Amino acid sequence: MAENGHVRSFVPPHAWTPRDAPSVFLAGSIDMGEAPDWQRWLTEGLVDLDVDVLNPRRPDWDSSWKQELADPQFRGQVEWELTGLEHASLVAMYLAPNTRAPISLMELGLVARHEGVVVCCPEGYWRKGNVDVVCARYGIAQVPTLDALLAAVRARLAG
Repeated sequence: MAENGHVRSFVPPHAWTPRDAPSVFLAGSIDMGEAPDWQRWLTEGLVDLDVDVLNPRRPDWDSSWKQELADPQFRGQVEWELTGLEHASLVAMYLAPNTRAPISLMELGLVARHEGVVVCCPEGYWRKGNVDVVCARYGIAQVPTLDALLAAVRARLAG
């Protein structure tokens, strides 16, 4: 956990326990570190708020971990993310153009029926049409840019 102003920022494997303050899970493009670090940028945009930010982009990710249930490091990462998705007040999702982010698509399916979701899926994302249909069907708020995602997150946290 790192504290920056009022923001409490958590990355795996550091445990997060819900408290009275709101929380935001940052779902979306990481692509093994190939996507821009939009999570850091969005977190910095919240420094004046009392909020917990759950960022699955961990600095010590190791691509040698086997993506299977039996690998404790991999399983711990996925369990951490699922816990965050289930308990965060808000899920902010950014699907960066020129990334795949297949796990993020799965996460969108998991949270599609929750009220506290905001999605930014700009032109250029390989499955934008699918994302648009899911968001329209389940009434998920969509915004066109990262700036608009930050503004929407701040608005939701404020009110």
